[in-house]
Amino acid sequence: MTLLTTWPETGPETVVRRTSDPAEIAAALAPVGVRYEQWPVREDVPADADSDTVFAAYRTEIDKLNAEEGFRTVDVVALHPPAGDDPEWAGKAKAARQKFLAEHTHDDDDEVRFFVAGAGIFYLHVGGEVHAVYCEKGDLLGVPRGTTHWFDMGTSPAFTAIRFFHEEDGWIGTFTGSPIADRFPDFDEIHAGYAA
Repeated sequence: MTLLTTWPETGPETVVRRTSDPAEIAAALAPVGVRYEQWPVREDVPADADSDTVFAAYRTEIDKLNAEEGFRTVDVVALHPPAGDDPEWAGKAKAARQKFLAEHTHDDDDEVRFFVAGAGIFYLHVGGEVHAVYCEKGDLLGVPRGTTHWFDMGTSPAFTAIRFFHEEDGWIGTFTGSPIADRFPDFDEIHAGYAA
């Protein structure tokens, strides 16, 4: 289930909003230009499905969004713990997570993701507030270009997502240098509290 938690940008001591209601989440994010919606979940698509399987399952939704938004590149990104013992997994997971943990913007593109499986949190720093959007399977989030944000997939990432780009170069972040992300609960903290 999705969760939106909003705090003042000064820190997480005060919770401004906490809701798991999809309509409330969409209504709270719309004024800052963030698109939130839910697509039907295809239960027959395994969490570790390959790109062709994911594209086939969500072709109708992908085509509709492309027609509305004019995306030039669509791909599938997945990161899941290995079934067996992989001594390199911890290093790979840490490196992947670190890439997105610092606050950044995208100057030339929106950041649009649909979660096919697993979960991740987008933290949106906008209008004096920080919105932590815990996204799970079935959630689509569209962060407009220029919006300061960061993303956390946790210390043991497990997700598959469809990414949409207007630019063919894909993901290009401009980092703000702000340490704000260090002041707020990370994925593991929020996930543990949410699952409890």
